[in-house]
Amino acid sequence: MGANMPKKRINDKVTQIPPTNNDNENICDSNTQSIIEPQENITEILAKPTKTEISDSDKKANTVSISEDDDKVKHFDDASVHFDLISPLDNTRINLKRYKRQDAVSHAYDYDAIVIGAGPAGEAAAMKIAKSGQKVAVIDPRKQVGGNCTHVGTIPSKALRQSVFNIIGNRRDPILNQGIDYHQIPLNKVLTKAREVVRNQVETHTRFYERNQIDLINGWASFKDTHTIHVDMSDGTEQDITFEQAIITVGSRPYRPDLLDFSHPRVFDSDKILQMDYVVQRIIIYGAGVIGCEYASIFTGLGYKVDLINTQEQLLSYLDDEISDALSHDFRQFGVLIRNKEEIERLETYDDCVILYLKSGKRIKSDAILWSNGRSGNTDSLNLAAIGLTANSRGQLKVNEHYQTDIPNIYAAGDVIGWPSLASAAYDQGRCAAAYMVGDENAQPVRSVPTGIYTIPEISSIGKNEQELTEEKVPYEVGQSFFRQLARARITGDTVGMLKILFHRDTLEILGIHCFGNNASEIVHIGQAVMNSPNNSLNYFAETTFNYPTMAEAYRVAALNGMNRLF
Repeated sequence: MGANMPKKRINDKVTQIPPTNNDNENICDSNTQSIIEPQENITEILAKPTKTEISDSDKKANTVSISEDDDKVKHFDDASVHFDLISPLDNTRINLKRYKRQDAVSHAYDYDAIVIGAGPAGEAAAMKIAKSGQKVAVIDPRKQVGGNCTHVGTIPSKALRQSVFNIIGNRRDPILNQGIDYHQIPLNKVLTKAREVVRNQVETHTRFYERNQIDLINGWASFKDTHTIHVDMSDGTEQDITFEQAIITVGSRPYRPDLLDFSHPRVFDSDKILQMDYVVQRIIIYGAGVIGCEYASIFTGLGYKVDLINTQEQLLSYLDDEISDALSHDFRQFGVLIRNKEEIERLETYDDCVILYLKSGKRIKSDAILWSNGRSGNTDSLNLAAIGLTANSRGQLKVNEHYQTDIPNIYAAGDVIGWPSLASAAYDQGRCAAAYMVGDENAQPVRSVPTGIYTIPEISSIGKNEQELTEEKVPYEVGQSFFRQLARARITGDTVGMLKILFHRDTLEILGIHCFGNNASEIVHIGQAVMNSPNNSLNYFAETTFNYPTMAEAYRVAALNGMNRLF
């Protein structure tokens, strides 16, 4: 608000509130804006009768009335009121009372919204709801926020990958690798940096909740009815909480079939593998999806022999064929033995080894096995039957385009709804679902999501691949740039990789970006920005001056390569 705008005073106290809702700002800054939002109504409001003094009871309750006639503003208790705070500008007493705008009809529920799960989807939903002026609580069984993504999923695995990537780099350097045996490093020792990253992430995101005055409830949640949730608190007590709306963001966990004994010290899933405290010479990875391929890279980098069991005909079959082939070739170069179209029959476990029996008749002996074949939604403890919901065989919930379940006041987002099961998408889904919950009709569901696979080297893509465009009979052309052609890649030594641009040969519209190589997950976003712009054209890359030497220069090389194919 303008500097010369008059301020409303209540008993010589200047009453102020936090800034209006802004997704890029938190709601805890109490000294930036006046309580009066509509500038044109200031004179009218100042003319209204106001309370001339604050009673002792008001002080105890930490409440201050703005106007007896102002039904747009609702005050609430706040422990952070300082009645003796003096302004250094004019020596007036400043009340730091925060006010909550409430346009909705008041009700008897404990919370306007409940968020079940404190992962990326839950955090985004809670922040959006809180910034809309509603009272929200987040329920999670962990004492630390972040969900599986922070504690056993994305964050520790990617930090682990970075540590292994650094080890590989040091191994290549003849000066740094002297006297060091990189093959004898237990996995849990490599996780030292990962644990530090997790702690920092937890601290950072905890502050987000605190600044936005979001209640964190530590316990296990289960529904009693469509407006009541039961919480088994971590301290052994129980509590029933009522709510107007709820969003389920409980995430997922590794799928554990009954034919494997995961309590055995040589049988792991993607959560348990982070606890491995002994060195193995050889490991079986069953399942060649994203998680399986990422851990194949990690173990290969540590010097382990890897048997990668793929139930499909090729690695990551939804990727561009050329990218998939490049990954397979790179794996084989580093000693990964890939077995395609195989299926488990049984697993025998011993004190010193495991033996995997495949339906094809093959038998594989190894020091340990990592099961990475699918994930299941964490919905089994929610008592969904009490509200009339049913999860599918993988524990996932069905939602509409507004992330709304079959129960109108119950929403769901993140891994629990299936596609695409990525932390980045989960965050956007949670935020979008919350926008619909608070009545934002301009919200857009998540549709275009970049794929990020953190193998060594990385894979990332967005848009259509060649197989899809061929089936749709789209007249497309290909522009390619190989990293070995780039000066920056030569300098860093990361010459393995390529960038592929798929574009319409008539309109030059970019239809897909596919990248394989170091920093591919960063490089792809340049193409994503152009694809989502009104000026979506291959000409952008051909006519734009890039820094030299950079990896971004690959776009110019690929664009020119593609244009040379036109006639």
